[in-house]
Amino acid sequence: MPAMLRTFHSVAAWLAALLVLVLALTGVVLAASPLIDRAQARVSGTSALSVAEVVGRIVEHYPSTEQIERTPSGSLIVYFSAAQNSVADRVDPITGQAIAPYQLSPVMVWIKSLHRSLLLDTPGRVVSATAALMMLLLSLSGAVLLLRRLGGWRRLLGPVQGPLRSRIHAELGRFAVLGLILSASTGLYMSATTLGLLPDNQQMDPLFPDSVSIGTPAPVGQLLALQDLPIGALRDLVFPYPGDPADVFSLRTRDGLGFVDQNSGELLSFRSFGPLQRVYEFIYMLHTGEGLWWLALILGLTTLTVPVMTYTGLAIWWRRRAALVTIADNSPAVQADTILLVGSEGNTTWAFAKTLFDALIEAGHRVHIDSMNALADSYPKAKQLFILTSTYGDGAAPSSAQQFLAKLARIPDERSIPVAVLGFGDRQFAQFGAYAIAVKDELDRKGWPALQPLTLVDRQSCQTFSRWGQELSNYLGSPFELAHQPVRLPTSSLQLLSRTLYGEAVDAPIVVLRFGLGKKPKLPSFSAGDLVGIYPPEQTSARFYSLASCSGDGEMEICVRQQDGGICSNYLHSLAVGDSIAAYIQVNAQFRPNSESRPSILIGAGTGIAPLVGFIRHNQRHQLMSLYWGGRHPDADYLFATELARYLADNRLSRLVTAFSRHADAPGYVQDRILTDGPELRRLVLQGGEFLICGGKAMSVGVQEALNTVLAPLGIDVNRLKSTGRYREDIY
Repeated sequence: MPAMLRTFHSVAAWLAALLVLVLALTGVVLAASPLIDRAQARVSGTSALSVAEVVGRIVEHYPSTEQIERTPSGSLIVYFSAAQNSVADRVDPITGQAIAPYQLSPVMVWIKSLHRSLLLDTPGRVVSATAALMMLLLSLSGAVLLLRRLGGWRRLLGPVQGPLRSRIHAELGRFAVLGLILSASTGLYMSATTLGLLPDNQQMDPLFPDSVSIGTPAPVGQLLALQDLPIGALRDLVFPYPGDPADVFSLRTRDGLGFVDQNSGELLSFRSFGPLQRVYEFIYMLHTGEGLWWLALILGLTTLTVPVMTYTGLAIWWRRRAALVTIADNSPAVQADTILLVGSEGNTTWAFAKTLFDALIEAGHRVHIDSMNALADSYPKAKQLFILTSTYGDGAAPSSAQQFLAKLARIPDERSIPVAVLGFGDRQFAQFGAYAIAVKDELDRKGWPALQPLTLVDRQSCQTFSRWGQELSNYLGSPFELAHQPVRLPTSSLQLLSRTLYGEAVDAPIVVLRFGLGKKPKLPSFSAGDLVGIYPPEQTSARFYSLASCSGDGEMEICVRQQDGGICSNYLHSLAVGDSIAAYIQVNAQFRPNSESRPSILIGAGTGIAPLVGFIRHNQRHQLMSLYWGGRHPDADYLFATELARYLADNRLSRLVTAFSRHADAPGYVQDRILTDGPELRRLVLQGGEFLICGGKAMSVGVQEALNTVLAPLGIDVNRLKSTGRYREDIY
């Protein structure tokens, strides 16, 4: 069902894109009309005035008044004759004097016609109604997909993670979905009424009086029928034809229509609006915002998101389509010795599966590949099963794996096959790899033998995938290499400005590299905490490094530890000042300090200090920031020591706690310092503090265990902090 819903949402977006954009953009302009009208209206102090009082004052200044109209926003418009022409003014209800001339804008009339019927009368109204229906279906399906991504209603206001375009699409959708559903549903109702698909809402006119009193017309300010009518209830008042004592006033109020005797001032007849008319007028008000200026503002802002969501939605669809892979030489399931099942939401996991499929085929295996939803009751000749699956949103199954666990539960235990599970995800999500973990737990519970332990791949790391493939190759005794080749992205050429080497004395070289931002093509804007992808020479797989600087600094700064056999780290360590690299920026917006005054607790080890020192460096508002950082020895690899001392002095850094594992006087790791600093950390957490952690996987596990111990007296753990966006990681 989710896969079908996502397909419908994408197809509908393509079909309706242009029409929905026309409706949205014209709707934004029309939504401004009630706001402008309200700004020009003078309604303060008029609630106690009667129609007779206000109209009497207007007539004093406009003896040739023909009609007085009160707009839903409260403006009073007087129509009168001047030099044998009909003209109109906006008037002050207190004084009856003119505020400014009034004239309908031809542009607004054209835009309203475009919005309602695409300038094509009845055929155009049919098309507009269809577009409104598509917008409603898009909004409803988008709401369901958004709730699924976030993990249900309870997490509706929780943090949104993922790639930038997906986050923008989800954030705007979360803000706008109710307004768009309201606009689309009310517009659809009005179109259906206009096209005769719903009962006619028009109210029958009141009966014209058989007789009226004849005499001298009373001053309009003394008409009895208008003295008890508050000005807020008036819609319009049409005056009798001059010189015709038998003519009457035509009165329209918020409750109905009637006629008023110009001589006696009595209400001659009146017909109240029926329920259909009242429903129509209420829905008209909800759709246009006329009479509710604040609703017009909300509708205008929500509709303004449609062009952006159209772009981001189609871009997401295109990226998903581009990630589709074609599988050749796929063996039938009943003949294959190896089964490869894939769980994917946006098709990126299929690309990794294709790499594994090709490697196994080359190694001589007969492989059957399919989605996890296609799990069969038995595979007669299969000797091993590989499951590659992503996790969707907050721990949910991806679209192509929705039925897997239910099908697995129906398979008898005696039909089990040795299995290996590889999970894909992003550590920024609180439930990183949760669905892969759930699949592995269920397989273990049913007694399926494990080929190797569960492995989780963070942010499509080709290095992790390759290491997993090497272990798999060793186990199977089939020599192959998983050299996944992602598409090489456009890069900028950056020149090395300076390099500072640390850690040689403890056999762990770390170099701090500072690059100029280049000229053409220039890097896009970036912030501390974003990632830079760097391509070593003759390599198609980039290695990512966290940035310690922002583009406003005029340079790009990273920290790199030299790894044994590390292609990129050894390449970067070999650079001399003046050398250039090929790099691009990957935004990591979810890894940022909050923009509020709450404390930030920064925790890292080794090169994980890079983004953390960047956050401190740009803490110009002196937000409370505490840094817990671990190295090996203060005389060898104390990164940014001079800068950190300066930041402590100028209050950009509130507190610094260090740990050095090879320090003779007080050896320890950063998690040890966390355990001994429990009272201070609990105090910061009670103040709404958040955690940002950067470093290696082993460090992150130790930090989580230490924090769970420290926070236990508060009834809080790391998972709870993650679910509320107060614990974010950049782990490698």
